[in-house]
Amino acid sequence: VQLVESGGGSAQAGGSLRLSCVVSGLTFAYYGMGWLRQGPGKEREFVADISWSSTTVYADSVKGRFTISRDSAKNTVYLQMDSLKPEDKAFYYCAAGRTLRDDNNSRKYDYWGKGHKVTVSS
Repeated sequence: VQLVESGGGSAQAGGSLRLSCVVSGLTFAYYGMGWLRQGPGKEREFVADISWSSTTVYADSVKGRFTISRDSAKNTVYLQMDSLKPEDKAFYYCAAGRTLRDDNNSRKYDYWGKGHKVTVSS
């Protein structure tokens, strides 16, 4: 199983970036997909999740600014990041999980990408 992130990089505050994650080695349609991030000196935190049926969940810190989507024909999940803030600077990880989200809208992820750096300058 491989999850390969791309598309990050640098942007100024208020700008936009789009992350992509191409998945191989599993049946993409059976998995919920998530994006998580880890900023400098911080613990890893949840960003967004999309189910196999494309229902979405977002962290409060990114709600209204970030959009997660998936393309089953391309085995790819995206994270569109708009109105970026300096605090969005982090390594962003793509993850895949077979289990359903629990009552707290949390999902256990089984597979992870290696991470992709996003820098936001003020």
